Amino acid sequence: MLKYKLKLKDVKLEDFKVYLLALFKGVLPKKKIKNNEDLKSFIQKKSAWISQVTLFNYLKTRMGTKWVLHFDDEKFLASINKAKWNIYSIALQDLTFYSLSYLKIFYNYQETESAKKIYEEILNEEFNNGMPEEIILNGKKKFADRLQKIDWDTYHKSWPFNESALALYEWAPIAEELKTLDRKIVLNSMILKWDNIKDEFAKLIKV
Repeated sequence: MLKYKLKLKDVKLEDFKVYLLALFKGVLPKKKIKNNEDLKSFIQKKSAWISQVTLFNYLKTRMGTKWVLHFDDEKFLASINKAKWNIYSIALQDLTFYSLSYLKIFYNYQETESAKKIYEEILNEEFNNGMPEEIILNGKKKFADRLQKIDWDTYHKSWPFNESALALYEWAPIAEELKTLDRKIVLNSMILKWDNIKDEFAKLIKV
């Protein structure tokens, strides 16, 4: 029995807008990050963007031009939805940790204790958008475990987005024998997109 049952309508129009308009978003004006609320908004939007785009890109690449035809299959839809939320929960963690670590080192930011508040507020808001409670609880637990071990002085330069890349590889609804062949490509695809986010972040926090 499917744990997360959904219909086609549950794969939201916004998901496809993010995917289809990704290239155009790169030329749109970006809002400067001036406070913690701006930072939270940046973390939420960019984590959602990268989770959806990398997942959909991988599915499209693996399944070809007819991949959208699989959206008539409830089991496949459920797998996509579950993957999307799980990848997103880890992407949020990575970008939260990276952002605060970067700010601490280069801007003497002293509010790293706000990491938990930022992350949990985003998750709590996403509950209203359909994020499954089980994924939220698991995300909070994993975040707490990682928070206990984090070195804020080095995180930003120590493979900061490795966990979300591994989450994409783990949760993408592709047969295991095929994913094994794709491992390096899948991981690199997300890391390269995170590099773009890092560059954007550095520009948006400049005074």
